[in-house]
Amino acid sequence: MNINATIIGQMIAFAIFVWFCMKYVWPPIIKAIEERQRNIADALASAEKARQEQTDSKLAVEQELIQAKMKAQEIIDMANKRRNEILEEVKTEAENLKANIIKQGYAEIENERKRVQDELCAQVASLAIAGAEKIVGHSIDEAANNEIIENFIAEL
Repeated sequence: MNINATIIGQMIAFAIFVWFCMKYVWPPIIKAIEERQRNIADALASAEKARQEQTDSKLAVEQELIQAKMKAQEIIDMANKRRNEILEEVKTEAENLKANIIKQGYAEIENERKRVQDELCAQVASLAIAGAEKIVGHSIDEAANNEIIENFIAEL
């Protein structure tokens, strides 16, 4: 055998092998590679989209937290304001109640003073009449005694 004929035969066999591979083997492999590239590109796009959504969600959550903190502070401020208002109302009511109690106390003291004064006047008048009876030596009738006592109390 001739080396040239062997090389030509091997070249023809190699060319047929290359043609066969390009016709039947390479298209499914290329298709699989392209599908894989598409899947990887889609996965990367999805990952980027998810990362962006995560960032947006994080910003939204931070804004919600800030708004919630502001709302909570407003509620606390309103509660403190209402507490101060209630304290002022209670303080005012307590002062009014204290003033009324003091006023009632003074009124009761004044009534008691007048009652004691009237009793003392009646006792003084009785003592004066008793002393006058002893001095005069005889008893004045009861109606006259009462009239004298009432006149004396009225003068005091």
